Amino acid sequence: MRKLLLLLILFAGSWQMTMASEIDSLLHQLDLTMKQRKQYEQVKLQKIKNIKSLLNEPGLSSSQRYYINNRILDEYIPFNFDSALHYIDLNFQLARDLDNKTMLNETRINLSGILASSGRYKEALDILHEVDRKHLSEKLLPNYYHDFMHVYSDLNVYNQVKENAGKYYKLYKAYRDSVVKLLDPNSEAYLAIEEKQYRDAGEYDSCRWVNSKRLAMTQMGTREYSMITFDRSLSYQLQNNTEQREKYLILSAMSDIRAAVKDNASMAALSTILYHQNKIDRAYEYIKFSFEDAAYFNSRLRYMQISNILPVVTAAYQKKSDKQKAHLRNLLIIISLLSVVLLLSILFIYSQVKKLARARKDLQTVNLKLRDLNGHLSEANTQLNELNSQLSESNHVKEQYIGSFFSICSDYIDKLDGFRRNVNKQIADREVSELFERTKSKRLIEDEIREFYDNFDHTFLQIYPTFVEEFNALLKEDEQITVKKGEMLNTELRIFALIRLGISDSAAIAKLLRYSVNTIYNYRVKVKNRAVVPRDDFEDYVMKIGEFSRE
Repeated sequence: MRKLLLLLILFAGSWQMTMASEIDSLLHQLDLTMKQRKQYEQVKLQKIKNIKSLLNEPGLSSSQRYYINNRILDEYIPFNFDSALHYIDLNFQLARDLDNKTMLNETRINLSGILASSGRYKEALDILHEVDRKHLSEKLLPNYYHDFMHVYSDLNVYNQVKENAGKYYKLYKAYRDSVVKLLDPNSEAYLAIEEKQYRDAGEYDSCRWVNSKRLAMTQMGTREYSMITFDRSLSYQLQNNTEQREKYLILSAMSDIRAAVKDNASMAALSTILYHQNKIDRAYEYIKFSFEDAAYFNSRLRYMQISNILPVVTAAYQKKSDKQKAHLRNLLIIISLLSVVLLLSILFIYSQVKKLARARKDLQTVNLKLRDLNGHLSEANTQLNELNSQLSESNHVKEQYIGSFFSICSDYIDKLDGFRRNVNKQIADREVSELFERTKSKRLIEDEIREFYDNFDHTFLQIYPTFVEEFNALLKEDEQITVKKGEMLNTELRIFALIRLGISDSAAIAKLLRYSVNTIYNYRVKVKNRAVVPRDDFEDYVMKIGEFSRE
């Protein structure tokens, strides 16, 4: 038995937690839907505008205008009381102009329904009594009885005089019985009356069974869905089931907003529940939302309902707001004190930061000076490396040419000595004519010049073995120099080889190569004109051919 009781307690606790979670989720959805109120209103207004545009069609008859006005009226009935009355007035005029009793009766029934929904019961009954019952069509008769039933049902509920309650209830039952006889048992109107009968009799399971049938006939976002879920919440209210009542009031309120129904009761009822749950902020937002809808619709009944809860919720909200303000004041004092402490701390930290900044600045100055010194040192090292490279290259050139110079000098001494002996021998042998012919010929000089060129070419290419390839890379592809077979360098290459060695004066080059200065100058100009690099910088590029450095 104890185990069963414990299981029941656990199950009840789990169900309550699940229900609370569902309610929180629905409230969150309702809050989001409330934020979209303007969008739903715009959809409604656009729909009304589209129907109104039909009135601008040329050649409309009065009957056609009447039926278009009825369509507009259907949209305005839950949306705006004054606009609905305007189109009822227009239809009254059209019905009278046409002298159409059916249209006149239909318009009176529409007017009584609107007046009853807004709490104007006396005016509604006066209008209903003006209806010519004898000339009422079978189509309008259920609506006629239904409006009477609606008026007396509300008078029974909201009546302040107890003696009249029984009279109103009897009249309600009489008209209810009359209307039921005229309705299809499967129609929504019939099921709504049947549900109310079960609810009034306290048969709540049957009541909700009928309500479920009604719900299956509609969908969220319609006025019908809002009314059916509101009716369901009433059955839970009578059983004191606040959780389920709250759930269906939320669903009803969401549907009202999506359908742009301004004549609603769900939001005000929901605000009352939240007030008793001490959810003051939400209760205040919901009752304010409900009041705005009632003001837009201009409903006396909704104003009366809201006036019972609005002052209470507003007072509770104000009281909570005052407490929050007092709490905020105390927090403000504490924050002010903490701000003073913080300000003092900031001033202290600021002084320390300034000291640190000065030290950092001094250190930065030292670092800048050190960086400058490092830069100068790096620059000096670079220059020194360049000088070392140039010196190394110069030494290498000197080594090569000194060796070549001694070799050539030794060869010339040997040649001069051989020439001396030959001359001496020919003089001794009195071969003067042969000696004269020999010294008269230029062949000896030409041979020596050719040997001089060979020695120069050989020595230079030992120092700069890639000179020809790198030199040609400075010339246009179709203007490059091709050395003849058996030659190492030609005249053009020798001129720039001497320039590479640092001999840039044309006179000096002409003397060494045994050409005229003009010839050397012309060679230099022609080669520069064939260059792919800037003409004025050509010789600078030549000076960089074969650059190298030695460790």
